[in-house]
Amino acid sequence: MNVEVNYLAVLLAAVSSMIIGSVWYSMGIFGKTWAKLAKVDMKREMKSNEMTVLLGSTFIISLITAYVLAHVTFLSNSFFGNSFLQDALTTGFWLWLGLTAVRFATHDMFEGRPRQLTFLNIGNEFATIMLMALVIGLLGV
Repeated sequence: MNVEVNYLAVLLAAVSSMIIGSVWYSMGIFGKTWAKLAKVDMKREMKSNEMTVLLGSTFIISLITAYVLAHVTFLSNSFFGNSFLQDALTTGFWLWLGLTAVRFATHDMFEGRPRQLTFLNIGNEFATIMLMALVIGLLGV
């Protein structure tokens, strides 16, 4: 079986993750709470090369996540045969739950991070993965 991946969908899903992250962690929504709990100094000025590396790395990671989601969605759709959108959203949910949410929770428990920070980050990952799944599901293969 050849797995078909829509690269435009992967690119747009990666962009959507950057948008979710910037909105989620902005100072107007959860940013102040996140910065306080994560002990991040939002007033610290980053050098332009630091910001470039940070955002560039985040985008590459988002591309990888979107590609894997599109790849596994194709496999799910080949097996289940529902609409591509339904299989994308279902696949996104199960991947988020089994590979993201529980891993965040485990690491944060061992690192002694505040529970509220864990829920805030897991919520961001849920919104990110589900929006990626929506984009991938709507654009299909």
